[in-house]
Amino acid sequence: MVATGIGWDVHRFAAGRPLIVGGVTIPSEVGLLGHSDADVLTHAVIDALLGAAGLGDIGEHFPDTDERWRGADSLDLLRSTRELVAVGGVEIAHVDATVLMERPKLLPHKPAMCENLAGALELPLARVNVKATRGEGMGFVGRVEGAAALAIATLTRPDD
Repeated sequence: MVATGIGWDVHRFAAGRPLIVGGVTIPSEVGLLGHSDADVLTHAVIDALLGAAGLGDIGEHFPDTDERWRGADSLDLLRSTRELVAVGGVEIAHVDATVLMERPKLLPHKPAMCENLAGALELPLARVNVKATRGEGMGFVGRVEGAAALAIATLTRPDD
């Protein structure tokens, strides 16, 4: 059987925080605000995987009310998610994601993001795709108030 899940995440920008997207620290005057490292891309991928596996969402597994996750590396959370979904012969077939961020430009960082996500998921690089787009001056992304990411994950599992 094939199952798909959609993930969405959003974080506002804040001074004094590193900007981490897909496990890559990107030079920037502002970073994303969150309980963990606020890696908007990795959080969306986590939610997509959990959704495809029928395991709820990121807030159920890594709640921001739990001090264990304060400042957590989101790639570690992704590794834990991989272990959660890989039960009963479930395999991650593919992950595709889009980051919405006005600036800084993400194009130079996309290969490293794909490598980080594929590594954390123990997938061949060809099974992970990351895209980036801007808000074209519209909405919270266009006004550079924050960033968002959308992901879809495809899982295969033995027939039920």
